[in-house]
Amino acid sequence: MIPSYPNLTRLWRLERKRLKISLLYGFSFLFLLSSNSNGQVPKAYKGKPFQDAAHMSGPQVIPGRLQAVLYDLGGEGVAYHDTDKINHGSGELNYTKGHCEDGVLAYICHFRENEGVDISYVKKLADLNHPSLVFPEWQQLYLGWEETGEWTNYTVNVKKAGRYRIVAMYSHTAQTIQFSLNNQPAADCKLPVDPWTQFPDRHDPDWMMYHAWNRADCGEIDLPKTGLQLLTLHYKTGNNLAWFDFVPIEIK
Repeated sequence: MIPSYPNLTRLWRLERKRLKISLLYGFSFLFLLSSNSNGQVPKAYKGKPFQDAAHMSGPQVIPGRLQAVLYDLGGEGVAYHDTDKINHGSGELNYTKGHCEDGVLAYICHFRENEGVDISYVKKLADLNHPSLVFPEWQQLYLGWEETGEWTNYTVNVKKAGRYRIVAMYSHTAQTIQFSLNNQPAADCKLPVDPWTQFPDRHDPDWMMYHAWNRADCGEIDLPKTGLQLLTLHYKTGNNLAWFDFVPIEIK
């Protein structure tokens, strides 16, 4: 049945209205996309949020947990700085017998093995078979073999502006590390205690001191704006670092 002219006119008006709405939403989406994509990340920064087949959600979100190993893509001098080109965990130690434990995927054992940042994972025989203040989850990835002056960059999506507590999952040395925000100093993270020292009667080999873990508040940070931000972790010799929780501080 061929529609009459009045019906065609009505249909045309409806289509024109839908087109206006679609264009309006389209332009709004593009505006939000462009403003959020740029955010407060320094314009000269060339790094990109980490992404692979297992991590497709884009920038890590605050409030929430920042996984230390999910630093940005971009390589040495852009996304990170490391004192050498060898990943001493994923690309070296975990290729030796017994260090890629049964049941652990090669993806975990050799995570980002071709990058200079040193990475490994929580192992049953190294981290979970002796006393510790806390126990991270088996296969939790972490930064290790750290040297003073090294750093990692994270493009983060701040959903709520405000002041945050920083809670760290770390091992070994009690010391202060730092965060910067958009290339400006932003927070001290004071790791309060060496968990290894809490068990003085142990007679384990020295390397085991890096595998006694603690979870503790380490500082506070102001994140005054929402949107994409560049967060940089500056670390020192003496720790393994797994993750940092950013918890909003509610104003009473």
